[in-house]
Amino acid sequence: MNTNIKSVDEYIATFPKSIQLTLSKIRKVVLENAPNAVESISYGMPAYKTHGKPLVYFAAFKKHIGFYATPTGHAEFSKELSKYKQGKGSVQFPLDQVPYELIAKMVDFRVKENDIKATR
Repeated sequence: MNTNIKSVDEYIATFPKSIQLTLSKIRKVVLENAPNAVESISYGMPAYKTHGKPLVYFAAFKKHIGFYATPTGHAEFSKELSKYKQGKGSVQFPLDQVPYELIAKMVDFRVKENDIKATR
């Protein structure tokens, strides 16, 4: 975890070009599905919030992309995520098998979840 990184652009730039393309595409998917999200770096990785609450995070590793949509986001898509290595609130997508459409669905679910919580 590099705590010196201050922006998502800076984070993405630290990786080889092929990984930069993947990270940029994930970022685009997140922002297209959460246009009101606030983008930052948290825990040394790209982080997104709506209504001041965590939405999703992602990070690149040597052989995979870590995607974090909180435990509820992962529980909602447990069937679709079952083929990937997982932890509580996290999933590992192999670098050559990033499911962008599934990420879009997960982000959309989390946006709606945060919207509902914000109106309570």
